[in-house]
Amino acid sequence: MEVAARLKYARLSPQKCRLICDLIRGLPVDRALDILKFSPKRAAAVVKKVLDSAIANAEHNHGADIDELKIVKIFADQGSTYKRMQARAKGRGTRILKPTCHVTVILSDEERSKR
Repeated sequence: MEVAARLKYARLSPQKCRLICDLIRGLPVDRALDILKFSPKRAAAVVKKVLDSAIANAEHNHGADIDELKIVKIFADQGSTYKRMQARAKGRGTRILKPTCHVTVILSDEERSKR
């Protein structure tokens, strides 16, 4: 059984979010939550929310035991980019790009994944 949770259009760079995703990929859920809780990066709070949502989905929709859950896949894809303008000298303007990302977390039971 695999359970997924997604967050779309998170206002952070996918490159910065992938740093956090690489830290917790393949870990049991309890260890991953500890790592995210004490990480100083802003992306850790966003990924923690998605992980909490995936845990809640597994528990509520499939009746899974939280202690047996493991992060099978986690990735951050690039979303659309917000384009803004900033005034500059002599009546000119420059473009400001504000990237977004889509975070996906997929959990599975440890016992069932061993089979």
